[in-house]
Amino acid sequence: MVNVLDNNAELNLSHSKILIVDDQPINIQLIYNILSSDYSILAATNGDQAIEVCQNDPPDLVLLDVVMPNMSGIETCVILKQRLSTAEIPIIFITSCDEQDEENDCWESGGVDFISKPINPITLKNRVKAHLSLKYQRDILNSLVYKDDLTTIFNRRYFDEHIVKVEKSANREKVDAAVILIDIDHFKQFNKIYGHIRGDITLKEVADSIQDALMRPSDFVAYMGCALFAVVLPNTTPQGAIEVAIRIRRAVFACKIAHPDSKYKFITVSLGVSTVFLAQDKMVPLLEDAEQYLQQAKEVGRNICKYPKLG
Repeated sequence: MVNVLDNNAELNLSHSKILIVDDQPINIQLIYNILSSDYSILAATNGDQAIEVCQNDPPDLVLLDVVMPNMSGIETCVILKQRLSTAEIPIIFITSCDEQDEENDCWESGGVDFISKPINPITLKNRVKAHLSLKYQRDILNSLVYKDDLTTIFNRRYFDEHIVKVEKSANREKVDAAVILIDIDHFKQFNKIYGHIRGDITLKEVADSIQDALMRPSDFVAYMGCALFAVVLPNTTPQGAIEVAIRIRRAVFACKIAHPDSKYKFITVSLGVSTVFLAQDKMVPLLEDAEQYLQQAKEVGRNICKYPKLG
């Protein structure tokens, strides 16, 4: 198995994105000249830019200068490792300092390696390749553990492990978060009419529709089983979560999957939206809250989103 992973890594590393973070453009250009023939390169000149890039267009690896004005590389790394959407990105520090205290800070902040200046091109290429290969192999193993075979989206195990991190992150960073539970209406009847093979195809079509309705890399959908899906939206306001839920409901209906036992004549979904937001005095578990709103959606006739009152 290890040999197979290594061969696949050789073939796929060329699609990798690397973010170079340095306040000196000449240093960015130097690293770009060394790596650009093998990888896609992104660049940032300060910590704030680096964090924004990692959230909006996550790279496969970050090369991070230690000494920068306003926000150091160490501080940038700490923030990236605290945030759920960026915590798994490997970070290699670039440093001109050989003091043990700084080296220790690099490790403790979450860095996977560091490279000393002046940069040796051979060392840089080989360390980047080694850490990208490790990431690629980890991604493959995670897909075996965390992906649902039928729908190819994340499974219940992934949801259970990550929803805890989302809730903790929302509390720690004092930001909003949301969960949307999505149930396919009258799916048992659908399976009785068309059979389980057609039912499985429909599950995949609905999963794809939900996935396509998500706009940010940090958002994810998991298949929970029994025609139930869960969407997790970190750092999302209640209004934003409701807009995503409405978009999902419309996207599924737009598939026009025939369902003769539905009053709408097509496959529809019911949705329950749960939010964590700063105005709350206490945090109700997102999944538990979403289940209650989903039940309300079913009780009032299905093909609808139910959510907490705003304001």
